[in-house]
Amino acid sequence: MDPLNAEDPVSIGPFRLLGRLGVGGMGRVFLARSAGGRTVAVKIVHAELAAQDEFRRRFAREVASLERVGGTGTAPVLGSDTTAGSPWVAIGYVPGPSLRAVVGDEYGPLPPVTVKALAGGLARALVHIHAAGLVHRDLKPSNVLLTVDGPRIIDFGIARAVDTVAEGGNLTTTGAVVGSPGFMSPEQVRGDRLTPASDVFCLGSVLAYAATGRSPFGTADSGVHATMFRIAHDEPDLTDLAPELTGVIRACLAKDPEARPTAAEIAETLPVPDPWLPADVLARLGRHAARLLEAETASAAGPGGAGGTGGTGGAAGAAAGDPHPATPLPSAPSTASTAATEPSRPRSGRPRRTALVAGLAALAVAAAASLTYTFWPDPGVGEDDQRNRAPGSTGDVAARPAGIVPAAFLGAWEGVVQGSQEHPRETARFEIGQGAVGAKNAVYVQVAENRLCMGRSRLVSADEDKVVLGESDVTTSVPASRCVPAAHQTLTLRSPDVLEWTSGAAKATFRKAPTGTEVVPARFLGTWSRIPAPEVYGENDDRYTSQVTITQGPVGSPVISVLDGYPRTVDGALLDEDWSCGTTAVLAGVGNLLVVGPATRDTNAWDRECQEGLSRYLRVDKLNGRDRLLVYPMLDGEPNEYHRS
Repeated sequence: MDPLNAEDPVSIGPFRLLGRLGVGGMGRVFLARSAGGRTVAVKIVHAELAAQDEFRRRFAREVASLERVGGTGTAPVLGSDTTAGSPWVAIGYVPGPSLRAVVGDEYGPLPPVTVKALAGGLARALVHIHAAGLVHRDLKPSNVLLTVDGPRIIDFGIARAVDTVAEGGNLTTTGAVVGSPGFMSPEQVRGDRLTPASDVFCLGSVLAYAATGRSPFGTADSGVHATMFRIAHDEPDLTDLAPELTGVIRACLAKDPEARPTAAEIAETLPVPDPWLPADVLARLGRHAARLLEAETASAAGPGGAGGTGGTGGAAGAAAGDPHPATPLPSAPSTASTAATEPSRPRSGRPRRTALVAGLAALAVAAAASLTYTFWPDPGVGEDDQRNRAPGSTGDVAARPAGIVPAAFLGAWEGVVQGSQEHPRETARFEIGQGAVGAKNAVYVQVAENRLCMGRSRLVSADEDKVVLGESDVTTSVPASRCVPAAHQTLTLRSPDVLEWTSGAAKATFRKAPTGTEVVPARFLGTWSRIPAPEVYGENDDRYTSQVTITQGPVGSPVISVLDGYPRTVDGALLDEDWSCGTTAVLAGVGNLLVVGPATRDTNAWDRECQEGLSRYLRVDKLNGRDRLLVYPMLDGEPNEYHRS
């Protein structure tokens, strides 16, 4: 969990915010507490989406659907306001790790008795979801949380009512199939109408993963479309699966939806014992709960007593007039910051959670450090008109130097603020030049899911191990007016190629990066075309086009352009007319990955149905001996794949 930023609200409706759990395609997610002390997760819709009437209607329908589900095997809706300036929904916080984290990172494959209990618990949750008339559509290991009382299904972000699934099929307006390759059903791959049987197929894949540690149809490493082809046409790989699990999992993975058991049939035959998890996993849950209590205690004991928001800095510091709130980097101002003053209309209801919660750590409280100003010569000697003049040219008074930054800090540095090196969710880059105290000698560029911020930071102090940056100016904001100035930051040198960046309680490791006017690695340059996927789009595959052109240039310049084409659809039927969308994006980071800011429209190729996109990161690898470009959205999602044209 991250501390609150300066632009974050202190409270939403009756809920006091403690910290950030993450950011998704729809909004920001916060850990919060109710007036009665209950821990909740609050999702606040992004301002640009809240401005769209159609999205507001869709969000209201989603919340209403969640309230219909019931709390069994999910998480209850505890309050919402879908008509507020920044719509929000609060759901019960589930204090448990994801199945993906337990199996993939910590414990390994689960024993058969636990997998049977998992099957029974998830089936019971699906019974309630399907009884409410919903199809989840994205059941996967990261959307299953493990608790002492049983598994919980989360993230209903793409759940759809059964009676409206046929509206446009399962293809989004960009032609992408909704779901997670590796954990999709054959009917999802084909773009057919989905029924509850689709969730049962996904359940089979999840159970196979829990028992073996791998997807029964392989991973996307060999190509997303290859994985989807195997789901639609090949038998699952159930090697190493315990015999007592083979029957139920193979039945769930039947290609024909009518041949699969229902969730109710699975639930009736597989009870959930107590305890249902291995002792090692139960111990991990205990530690997780303890950290949650520590986070809440630290928050309650912070500035303002019970009304604190979690540590020094953050929203509490900003509200108190702190000139250097603990904002990791410039972030987007949001109408959510006024939500605390809007009338709230909490209502009882049913579930909502996001897949962004991978774990929880106690809020860190950053101690205030004294700042040492390092000058040469004496900082008290020399007037303003004598600064930066050559020695000997200022009469009897020594001149202040042209710069005080040690050579080891000069140049460009890049790091991942949220996410991992392989899959970043927020990145930052500093280019530090020489300068005296007070000079704005640090240029920064920061990219998150749906914004890019650039600016210049003022030098506060420097010595051989540390550079401190203070106030800053925003020079570029994509989208416009989304960025606020970077907060007080400290850069500490750890080695010639590594430094540690801190801002309040936030920390990240930065490494040396190329600088100059030609920093794009040669392997990325050129024009790339979408790899055909007839297994997804069928006989109309040639009408779904996408071309990426990458040119040379410095960080901060628009070096990426994309031209996409799709057939128009009405009520799920393809028309003869095609439409095209052109976008460009600003380069924000270089190295093994190229990081680019949000896609902005190219007015020369823009249609009324086009959408400006998210920030992305790009990677080049080999597929069948050919260069392959992978373009990932800067959130949980699968890449688009391209070959050189």
